[in-house]
Amino acid sequence: MTDYAVINPATGETLSTYPTITDEALAQAIETADSTYRTWRTVSPAERAAGIRRVAELHRERREELADIIVREMGKPLEAALGEVDFAADITEYYADHVDKITGDQPLDIEGDGDAIIRRSPIGVLLGIMPWNFPYYQVARFAAPNIVVGNTILLKHAPQCPESAEAIEKIYNDAGLAGVYVNILATNEQAATVIADRRVQGVSVTGSERAGSAVAELAGRHLKKVALELGGSDPFILLSTDDLDAAVQAGIDARLDNNGQSCNAAKRFIVADDLYESFVEKFTAAMDAAKVGDPFAEDTVLGPLSSLAAAERLAAQVDNAVAQGATLVTGGVRDGAFYPGTVLTDVTSDMDAYREEFFGPVGVVYRVAGEEEAVEIANDTSFGLGSYIFTTDSEQAARMADQIDAGMVYINCVLADEPALPFGGVKRSGTSREMGLLAADEFVNKKLIRTAM
Repeated sequence: MTDYAVINPATGETLSTYPTITDEALAQAIETADSTYRTWRTVSPAERAAGIRRVAELHRERREELADIIVREMGKPLEAALGEVDFAADITEYYADHVDKITGDQPLDIEGDGDAIIRRSPIGVLLGIMPWNFPYYQVARFAAPNIVVGNTILLKHAPQCPESAEAIEKIYNDAGLAGVYVNILATNEQAATVIADRRVQGVSVTGSERAGSAVAELAGRHLKKVALELGGSDPFILLSTDDLDAAVQAGIDARLDNNGQSCNAAKRFIVADDLYESFVEKFTAAMDAAKVGDPFAEDTVLGPLSSLAAAERLAAQVDNAVAQGATLVTGGVRDGAFYPGTVLTDVTSDMDAYREEFFGPVGVVYRVAGEEEAVEIANDTSFGLGSYIFTTDSEQAARMADQIDAGMVYINCVLADEPALPFGGVKRSGTSREMGLLAADEFVNKKLIRTAM
């Protein structure tokens, strides 16, 4: 019996199964990561960067193979899968390029004689618990910065991503980093054993609120540093525009990326009253036009959701919203694991849909009188990951950016992530930052060295 299997969500066919790691093999994996850390931490930053650079090169060399794997595992359209591999390579290379900034000493201004610096030192073995929605990108943004600073990685991937998990480990092994990155096909109970182990110094989780809460509780019990990247219900605020068609397309792109299964996807569309009717009409037409089908086909916009269970959960949420009084403008009819672009309106604060995250191609559209009401609705959520503001008024954009309770604000753009930009949220969306230089500060000893000579 195993939790790890590749089940093609487009067909429901089980393509392969993988054995869960034994307790004996898990103990050996922890020992390997720890013993490797003892030497890896002494390797020069330049050598560590060279290893990580080779990892990026191998992502690019194996681009098509890696993309095909995740289309099979979680239904991502092929074009998006190729883009994810490219982005994972870019992220990895970024940390090789910036190793001097990441590991360099930080001088401090002091009043007394001598000098003082902050020296960033690795802390040891880290456990990463990663989700299925971006099998390569999520791993890259956790592993690459931490390996560059001198930590070693144990990586527990999602049970539906064993093939990509093994492909990533092979890349690290082929790059000469065996033992620096160790893949473990572990159960949740075994992951708890890893967190409790004295040799493991921290854990990073990207996933649901439930998973994050459970891991944070366990990590706290064992006094381990924890980084959480959790859910989101990001607002897309449209108050003014010189090109409504372009704004609508931005909304579609931000909602349907990765089959709508992205934590920082735009999910709540908050539109000024004078644009509302036209926006809903055009947004609905664009949702209807998004082709649902074979994720390997070139013209497919929406492949299947990651699993039949995921599609069933999304359908139940939409059905419940309609039962509570929301208007289903389009979509809402599930076909196996496939779910079409769907638009809901007339959602009010007493409905479950007002508080929930729709992890799939569902957009909820709200009508607002202006800036103040838009900010109020945008912030009226337990999440605080990303946000999108579309306006022709630069002063308004600046005011709203200050008022939005989120870790990220994008103004007049979507899908504008890049390796240098930190990713993370507030409230129930998480506690940390990944990507950019901030990612390399999550699991380091910021050691003060004060010298008076």
